[in-house]
Amino acid sequence: MNMKWNLESLFEGGSSSPRFSAFVQETESLVAILLKELQSVNHAASDDQLSEWTDRLQQALARLREADAFVSCLTSQQMSDKRAVSLTERIQSLSAKYKQAQDLYEAKLAEVPEEQWTNWSGDAARSSVLFPLGERREAAKEKLPPELESVASELAVDGYHGWGEHYNTIVSRISIPWQDGESVASLSVGQAANKLDDAKAEVRDLMATKWEEAWSEQADLCADTLNRLAGFRLKLYGMRGWNDPLREPLKMNRMSGATLNAMWTAVAEGVEPLTKYLSLKAGRFGKTQLAWHDVDAPIASSQAKISYDEAAKIITEAFEQFSPDMAKLARKAFDDNWIEAEDRPGKRPGGFCTSFPISEQSRIFMTYSGTPGNVSTLAHELGHAYHGALVDGLPPFAQEYAMNVAETASTFAEALVNDALLRRASSNEEKLALLDDRLQRAVAFFMNIRSRFLFETRFYERRAAGIVEAEELSKLMVEAQQEAFGNALSSWHPHFWASKLHFYLTDVPFYNFPYTFGYLFSTGLVAVAEREGESFRSKYDRLLKDTGVMTVEQLASHHLGVKLDEPEFWRDAVSRVVADVETFASLCAQ
Repeated sequence: MNMKWNLESLFEGGSSSPRFSAFVQETESLVAILLKELQSVNHAASDDQLSEWTDRLQQALARLREADAFVSCLTSQQMSDKRAVSLTERIQSLSAKYKQAQDLYEAKLAEVPEEQWTNWSGDAARSSVLFPLGERREAAKEKLPPELESVASELAVDGYHGWGEHYNTIVSRISIPWQDGESVASLSVGQAANKLDDAKAEVRDLMATKWEEAWSEQADLCADTLNRLAGFRLKLYGMRGWNDPLREPLKMNRMSGATLNAMWTAVAEGVEPLTKYLSLKAGRFGKTQLAWHDVDAPIASSQAKISYDEAAKIITEAFEQFSPDMAKLARKAFDDNWIEAEDRPGKRPGGFCTSFPISEQSRIFMTYSGTPGNVSTLAHELGHAYHGALVDGLPPFAQEYAMNVAETASTFAEALVNDALLRRASSNEEKLALLDDRLQRAVAFFMNIRSRFLFETRFYERRAAGIVEAEELSKLMVEAQQEAFGNALSSWHPHFWASKLHFYLTDVPFYNFPYTFGYLFSTGLVAVAEREGESFRSKYDRLLKDTGVMTVEQLASHHLGVKLDEPEFWRDAVSRVVADVETFASLCAQ
């Protein structure tokens, strides 16, 4: 199978595409006209005006998401594509203009008298977007006046978002020398990261040293960038009268602080059994404790590589067992070249899935090197693509689901693949390796992600008092890792705060807890799927379709009959996850 994605079917010509340039120009014109009109209206909006603005804003939103997705693909496949980088700035400027129009529109919604709002919003034409419209109306009441929000959006392009793009420039400069036999190569961070979980301990140990050194050399630049990003957020929050840096990410994820606290309480209770797993794994490696870079290493002394074609077969067959529609979507992604998986220099690290709402397609980005973890990542991103396919055709406002429920679909897809592999395992060693991979995921979501949340929470507390230097950032990072991992490791990753892209994303603050939410919520969904069998397929699809029009608490109550702001649901999910530890222990003893 082709391991390179096809972007030409979207906009031919890459970053020099005339059609894409025209598409962006048309979108800029649409947004500019809408913005000018909204700025000129200084009276109460009529029903017809509200309807027209709603339709045009949704049209602009779909076009903006299409453009942003394409540019993100261009910059990820080749970080040195300067034309693509300039397009990023253009799209960010367009996004700022759109946000200005959106802020004015939402302010108009907030001004609508209750009687008029009830009549207008209750019209059948708006039934599918009633929830996000109400959300926007309430949000406007909590922000600055539209003209000030507009200024903040304009300044953010070269300020806030500019610092985010600066981080990508820092990453593109990093080149890690690596000798493989007699040949010496310079690895990008994406290629180097794959060696951190190599089957050979000497490879992991050497790369861990080189990795830490590489990020240490860029620490001052990364610290400067991280401080400016957090400083911008805190200043803007302060101007709005918000005193909690978690307020925005909770709103964005449509969840309450009570739900977040209930989840972390249950997760903390699951740390002890996972430390037992880490200790057992260390024993398999002949160590008392694992090092940071040993956690994701395969437990098998030698592990056959899984070809890309084989991975595609494993995933589609696992999806087929649950839902033929999921399998159909996966086959389409492979056959139509939606996936960029080639292992080559110049690519950015990490993986993602991005949706093109107008084309009704997705594109998946990763660097595939044949590990079981790569197969899981591929299944994860295909889960995102399936979620995107389910909301295709809905009004754009109803497609805007939050990150935490987005991660539900992806981790559910991972679970399907991992469960299917475990059922097919023919030997204890194979079962042990598969359980190790599953428990690695549990460690990632319970411990690694929690350490990021603890770090970011404490960083914001310190940042409110002034600049936090690189050395202190590393200290905060290690303290968070030690707490989250229960001191179960022999070494830590002080510069993780520098090496992790998620800390530098400007679209979503606190890009961490939604992952754990999705992982545990999907664990609960797997349990329901096992109980209900085939009848759960349609319930699952309906739940995903509703992710843009309900809070997470409403989703769980309506579709599953459970309460998320109480610990019981989360404790049940945690218990299900850590049950693998005892199975792992019994296999280790054989």
